Amino acid sequence: MDTAGPIISRMREPISRDARLALDLALTIRHDGTGGVADDLTDPAGLTAWVRAHPDVLPDAAFGRTGDHREGPAAGTAPQPADGDGEDAGFTADAAQLAAVRELRAAVRALFARAVLPDEPSPADAARLMSPREAVRQLNAAAARTPSVPVLHWPEDAGPAVRWRPARATGDLTAALARAVIAFLTGPDRDRLRACHAPRCVRYFLKEHPRQEWCKPSCGNRARVARHHQRHKTTTQPHEDRPSGLPSSTPQGRPRYPTGL
Repeated sequence: MDTAGPIISRMREPISRDARLALDLALTIRHDGTGGVADDLTDPAGLTAWVRAHPDVLPDAAFGRTGDHREGPAAGTAPQPADGDGEDAGFTADAAQLAAVRELRAAVRALFARAVLPDEPSPADAARLMSPREAVRQLNAAAARTPSVPVLHWPEDAGPAVRWRPARATGDLTAALARAVIAFLTGPDRDRLRACHAPRCVRYFLKEHPRQEWCKPSCGNRARVARHHQRHKTTTQPHEDRPSGLPSSTPQGRPRYPTGL
């Protein structure tokens, strides 16, 4: 199983916070290392672990830091921490949040498939993608779940940037994800998006250089090995209509060459 962290962490070119979040959401569908497809978001525990692994991109949802105002969480809304207020309490997903995020992910992967055209999409779900029209509708509906306002972010070691924060105290996890995906799909990083078609791989990735074909070196190695085996198979398979002058075969299938060769 591929357990090497998010692929985008190994990018040579810096990518935006929104691109990083959008890609990591799509990459919760991945190959399982044995020829199948694994899904990291099959239950609330999986979503809980995924959100907690992204505190830099979803700080409010990850640790419940949503201000002093407390209210009951709605469906798809990051719950408030219990009595143990703070980072130790953490984020815990429920079934409603899981369903909302999985629905959003399906829309994201459908739009990723559209973005890589005319290339082929990821084989993980190519046969069951929702229509681009429906994917756009669902993405926009998810982004509208929580009104948001722009907030200036200007650290000492970087330039100023705008971030969007929920207008009300309790932030909506699905809305935050949807806004990040919209920013990625409308930004310059979208042109680098590709689907990896190495054997068994189902990832999307951002190209680091123009000639890059695969998401990571191990996929490139598998693709080259597969190509070598295919060429070897093609050159060694028996031919029913073998042209005259070529060596015949023994009953065991081994070529019989003229003596002296």
